[in-house]
Amino acid sequence: MSEEKKEKFAGDKKVGTSLLNFWEKKFIDKNVSKIPKFIESHHLTYTTILWSGLIILFSWFAKDNVQWLWGVSFSIFMQWLTDSFDGALGRYRKAGLIKWGYYMDHFLDYIFLCSILIGYSILLPDNFKFLHFFILALFGAFMVNSYLEFAASNKFKITYLKIGPTEIRILFITINTLLIFFGKTYLKWSLPYVIAFSILGLIYVVYTTQKGLWESDKKNNKDLE
Repeated sequence: MSEEKKEKFAGDKKVGTSLLNFWEKKFIDKNVSKIPKFIESHHLTYTTILWSGLIILFSWFAKDNVQWLWGVSFSIFMQWLTDSFDGALGRYRKAGLIKWGYYMDHFLDYIFLCSILIGYSILLPDNFKFLHFFILALFGAFMVNSYLEFAASNKFKITYLKIGPTEIRILFITINTLLIFFGKTYLKWSLPYVIAFSILGLIYVVYTTQKGLWESDKKNNKDLE
């Protein structure tokens, strides 16, 4: 019997669509060819380091003047812009950095998430900062779930219930806007609700993921009989 053909790496192909996926893809496809030649896909990937650093810096300034949160929101928007185009530009120019792009892009996504939570911890009173450890653990669990599911199924999924990274970024920008207009009190009472909804969401995601892998294993076992 011939050796089974090895499945092709699919880390550059995301499974599932979010609420804004259609418009996001349309915008990227229309504009990817307009990016200047001297800008390469890996340059865009590395800019997440810059945006993450600016988020922490602007959050520090926002301790004394909450208007600096506009800078945080701008950095989140710019991270979405560069993160959206790095993979598309690599495919458009056939850069071939598929595995490197998968690794660096998603490692820096974690750094980006940490920078936002570090920024909020700077703004909150000390007695509320412990809540950020729970939020980081929960958001980190979503990322770990995606990577483990990909390792098991070769299907990379980062969108659940039509909610993906773009919608999460919009949530953070919305939180910043509410903080600017209504003050830090809003963030303090909203955090327990964020944690509660995140726990429920994680339970759903883990349940559906393990169920899909279970059914896949059972099907493969039947095919081998």
